[in-house]
Amino acid sequence: MGVVVTNIKRADRDAADALAKYGVATVHEAQGRVGLMHQRMRPIYHGPAISGTAVTCTLPPGDNWMIHVAVEQCQPGDILVAATISESHSGYFGELLGTALKARGVRGLILDAGCRDIDELEELGFPVWSRSISAHGTVKETIGDVNVPVSCGDALVNPGDVIVADTDGVVVVPRMKAAEVLAASQARIEKEEQSRARYQAGELGLDVNNMRGRLAEMGLVYMDQKDWEAQQ
Repeated sequence: MGVVVTNIKRADRDAADALAKYGVATVHEAQGRVGLMHQRMRPIYHGPAISGTAVTCTLPPGDNWMIHVAVEQCQPGDILVAATISESHSGYFGELLGTALKARGVRGLILDAGCRDIDELEELGFPVWSRSISAHGTVKETIGDVNVPVSCGDALVNPGDVIVADTDGVVVVPRMKAAEVLAASQARIEKEEQSRARYQAGELGLDVNNMRGRLAEMGLVYMDQKDWEAQQ
């Protein structure tokens, strides 16, 4: 038995939309270094950063039926997150499904399995982050679930959470924390801009980040080469 949960609660739209400009690394750091998907989740082609609200589905091995079911539940601004119930590298997704999702205003797909039709998806402008690339086909024989909590890329994704994805990977922001993480991301960017100006002026990271005192406490000693050689 499978279930399709409808009318899910989604994260605040303005916050979900805004997080894309900060990127995965900043968002991950801003929310305490949590929510990052496994590094196996890679973009199938180099494209822009995206963010949006998650619609989720589970997929049996070698069976993409539930992606078709999930398409109906997607709204503009969503990102589909598809997770297999056991490891599979078949090509679950291609250009036709990409066309269907793009027509509904979906911003991308996070797929913990194989993807195919890479050139066509790039031409279509529909971004996908996947576990692998494979031309191996799938069937439509077994049902799963839509809009239930899933583990994708070893990260928990609840329906309505925010997904941020770029060339660095994919990070998940819990639905109720979207505005908080947005504010923290902005604060981090402002701090980095100050540090960048100091780096550009020739300062060292040791001084910009006040590292010298801590390094000394840890026992780091500076020694002239002749003194070091004398001790060898």
